[in-house]
Amino acid sequence: MKTVLTYGTFDLFHVGHLNMLQRLRAMGDKLIVGVSSDTFNEIKGKKSLYSYDERAQIVAALSCVDEVFPENNWQQKQQDIVEYAVDIFGIGSDWQGKFDELEDLCQVVYLPRTPTISTTELKKSLSKVDADSILQIKQGLDSVLNIVKAIE
Repeated sequence: MKTVLTYGTFDLFHVGHLNMLQRLRAMGDKLIVGVSSDTFNEIKGKKSLYSYDERAQIVAALSCVDEVFPENNWQQKQQDIVEYAVDIFGIGSDWQGKFDELEDLCQVVYLPRTPTISTTELKKSLSKVDADSILQIKQGLDSVLNIVKAIE
């Protein structure tokens, strides 16, 4: 059995996230995903719209994902690779070269990003929107989360 591992925040889940997870799953028999915890996001200087529990629930609901666990710090990747007997570590090409040291433990793959979609760019666009529009967008995202919860 070939195990694939990736990590991400997965806030404002979009088609780029889905494409990456599906491509990674196609590389192996099992895909496990470390979702950045709220505390780790604070350390990284990120603020998520959704909590770790909500983001992990969305990722875990995907048919291409076999297991989800919290990513709590940068250093845990090596331990996770050993613990989960990982064959392939995959992540977006925006991290090119940042995880080459993991090649001693498993194959490291940097996947090209989906063109025209980026959580950072989405957040920048949203920052230009007035408060009422943001509330409407959040309500729409909450509806999506409720649909995911209902599927379970």
